[in-house]
Amino acid sequence: MTFGYKIDGNEVIFTLWAPYQKSVKLKVLEKGLYEMERDDKGYFTITLNNVKVGDRYKYVLDDASEIPDPASRYQPEGVHGPSQIIQESKEFNNETFLKKEDLIIYEIHVGTFAPEGTFEGVIRKLDYLKDLGITAIEIMPIAQFPGKRDWGYDGVYLYAVQNSYGGPEGFRKLVDEAHMKGLGVILDVVYNHVGPEGNYMVKLGPYFSQKYKTPWGLTFNFDDAESDEVRKFILENVEYWIKEYNVDGFRLDAVHSIIDTSPKHILEEIADVVHKYNRIVIAESDLNDPRVVNPKEKCGYNIDAQWVDDFHHSIHAYLTGERQGYYLDFGNLDNIVKSYKDVFVYDGKYSKFRRKTHGKPVGELDGCNFVVYIQNHDQVGNRGKGERIIKLVDKESYKIAAALYILSPYIPMIFMGEEYGEQNPFYFFSDFSDTKLIQGLREGRKKENGQDTDPQDESTFNASKLSWKIDEEIFSFYKILIKMRNELSIACDRRVYVENGENWLIIKGREYLSLCVFSRSSIEVKYSGTLLLSSNNSFPQHIEEGKYEFDKGFALYKL
Repeated sequence: MTFGYKIDGNEVIFTLWAPYQKSVKLKVLEKGLYEMERDDKGYFTITLNNVKVGDRYKYVLDDASEIPDPASRYQPEGVHGPSQIIQESKEFNNETFLKKEDLIIYEIHVGTFAPEGTFEGVIRKLDYLKDLGITAIEIMPIAQFPGKRDWGYDGVYLYAVQNSYGGPEGFRKLVDEAHMKGLGVILDVVYNHVGPEGNYMVKLGPYFSQKYKTPWGLTFNFDDAESDEVRKFILENVEYWIKEYNVDGFRLDAVHSIIDTSPKHILEEIADVVHKYNRIVIAESDLNDPRVVNPKEKCGYNIDAQWVDDFHHSIHAYLTGERQGYYLDFGNLDNIVKSYKDVFVYDGKYSKFRRKTHGKPVGELDGCNFVVYIQNHDQVGNRGKGERIIKLVDKESYKIAAALYILSPYIPMIFMGEEYGEQNPFYFFSDFSDTKLIQGLREGRKKENGQDTDPQDESTFNASKLSWKIDEEIFSFYKILIKMRNELSIACDRRVYVENGENWLIIKGREYLSLCVFSRSSIEVKYSGTLLLSSNNSFPQHIEEGKYEFDKGFALYKL
């Protein structure tokens, strides 16, 4: 790796890119102060033979200020404390067992998933997830963020594992334990911005763009002067998580906020690095632009899959009746039908919410290029009261929603606790120390999201923890849905026929028929089949061609 340090036998080589600085000293705590050598590109380096794993260090700048290493591997005292040298991984396996067609993703926030709030707590739940049918856990960002509580998107040290979660060794153990149980690990990473507290890179060099802004913090300089070194900083970070921790894939946060006018987009370069090591990369994007996942021969970035908010919005708006914000564009069954058929509802259509034409058709891309869900950290946590959908709809509607996305041709992603009907909210929470930042955050969350709970108060964080009060009826339903998805080979195949009436949907695949009945309806069935799964006892064991009266609920038939 170019950035940070490298252990070479008995020597440790330190490297810092800081072209804004004329001189930099390395301060190794309890060891001494050492002048670093500067090259023409602004790289400062020094090689020492009297430091070891466990030693802590900082860099001393021209103005005598002391800062952590921007490529720190570990911040045991938080974002403002010294960096620590850790043992590098001795083993690397350039293989992954993850295949897109097998993916059943489970999104986890480490701090609130298990009572311990640590990687160890996640490890203790791996058997539970395996039994459910999960094939990969997606870990919300673990790059070091301020304090002990945060969603993770305020991270400022891209190479350092959050100290309050268990640090580098804790994460390495989680990945190893997951692999032993046949579970993949997808890591959520943030390359569109850097958090607002603890970011010292602004003093070092042109790490950040002067042309583009995000609502969340400074955005990286991917296409302006001296952007080559910034791009290298990001691309080596991708490689670092693979080679040091053996992660199986990545989820890229909000790529629509990554602006890059270079001939080769940074997203394409990230995909190249990921694919070099046979890993998977998934992007969050609200652009409805297939270029994100299109192959290179179609001028795409070659990302493996992207999130589909339209699918979520269609189901949520229809079931809840909500029409505020982006739900203004949704609310009828036709939206769900279109998302099943065409992925994006807005694929070149006019959007009332955006007040402009939005999106582009996906063409013949298969279903495993897209990830769908009925809730995730954003869709729950950005609600003022943090309500999960179970609090907004009745149980039958909840089951129908689950069936719609788990039995879709797309990759399903479960938000932690959803599979058993978790009732606790999931709020936005943080643990900043900057008083001005805290005040602005409180006012912003209240004004923009209607959040009355204080995001800084530990009680808000504690209220967001899973209760683990399992509704066995819902849990069993989810487990069977996943089993049926696998047995019927539903993944990836978009060749489904969808028909709808006023209050019902029929979805026909090659071997199955799904009935989604939102209120008691008379439905003309054109097929015959045997019942595999139902949300209640009102559906017949066998259906033949003819007219039926169905109560509200979901049923899956084998044709």
